[in-house]
Amino acid sequence: MGALTLSPNLATWGIAALATLGVIVRPFSWPEAIWAVLGAALLVVLGLLPWQTALDGIAKGTDVYLFLVGMMLLAEIARKEGLFDWLASHAVRAAKGSATRLFLLVYIVGTVVTVFLSNDACAVVLTPAVYAATKAAKAENPLPYLFICAFIANAASFVLPISNPANLVVFAENMPPLGTWLRLFAMPSLLAIVTTYVVLRLTQNAALKQSIETEVETKPLETGGKVAGLGIILTGAALIGASAAGIELGLPTFIAGLATAIVVLAIKRGGFVEVAKDVSWSVLPLVAGLFVLVEALEKTGVLKMLADTLKSYAAADPMATAWAGGAAVAFGSNLVNNLPAGLLAGAAVQTADVSQKIAGAILIGVDVGPNLSVTGSLATILWLTAIRREGQDVSAGKFLKLGILVMPPALILALAALLYL
Repeated sequence: MGALTLSPNLATWGIAALATLGVIVRPFSWPEAIWAVLGAALLVVLGLLPWQTALDGIAKGTDVYLFLVGMMLLAEIARKEGLFDWLASHAVRAAKGSATRLFLLVYIVGTVVTVFLSNDACAVVLTPAVYAATKAAKAENPLPYLFICAFIANAASFVLPISNPANLVVFAENMPPLGTWLRLFAMPSLLAIVTTYVVLRLTQNAALKQSIETEVETKPLETGGKVAGLGIILTGAALIGASAAGIELGLPTFIAGLATAIVVLAIKRGGFVEVAKDVSWSVLPLVAGLFVLVEALEKTGVLKMLADTLKSYAAADPMATAWAGGAAVAFGSNLVNNLPAGLLAGAAVQTADVSQKIAGAILIGVDVGPNLSVTGSLATILWLTAIRREGQDVSAGKFLKLGILVMPPALILALAALLYL
């Protein structure tokens, strides 16, 4: 009887694991979305997950879909209207021929974008701007600068609650006031950001011994580009306001992105098809598939098991639980992506009703941990999609070789600051 009960659960876990592996490895060079959707569809076809439950899982991602569509519209409009090229030319001028100074400038901008617009926005909005900067500077190797967009998107993603949508999932209705949040996470965030910069800078030192242009042509920014820039700034303000008011971030972002696109296209009197055609829509079925996989895992009792385990260990040894929880979620996020890991960990934190320090350690694991692998977070997958559009690519192995140097020290120092300072 036990074996009969267990076998559907084993089949569900196996399919979820294979689908996740497909997302990470991309067999046959098929896009990540195909593997997530195939896994979700297989669960329904085999009767392991009722189709109604699968639809419920898809519906749970509505806020994420709205957020991504809004950000992708903003990024595409800004790219087409030359905003990124304009910003890039100014960044190259400010670097004054120094590849390392340009590296620092990009890192600072990436930190600001992540903090106030979120890590996903950093991947979607900043990556094309950085590539434009390297192109304007005639840099032989753009990858050191592009790596910044991936790593800072995760390292700086817990400075504010809005810096990563996962933050809202982990704390949910127990979200600390902003003052408490900053007291908890200001020093851990600072250490994560600085440590990530130092390790990235050291590992990219040889590649940064390249020459870059000192003078580049700066074309004036036209009305469409100015509107796109204003739209991005207003979106940041809307996100901060929505977070303070306890409103989900998806709808404000979608409205801001759509409104910006409509205004720009109205000024240009057309171009909607071109914009819509170049948006990376495949990200949406990828996210939907991951939500369905999480729903299936919850159905097998994984959530209850995690919550019970967390509650038991937290009662016995809170400090060890915080360290182990943060580390386990950090590395686990790279096995299943931090979107499903964050959803499961967040639900377990709420169910177990653990302390702020333990919840904070798990949040740091969800946010910083994905810097180990190229599919560790949604932000990194968005980054990978963005650089592929520019003719660049980074294999899972190459990213892992860098991530294994960058992520662990940032994670350890951030957790230590949270738990001991």
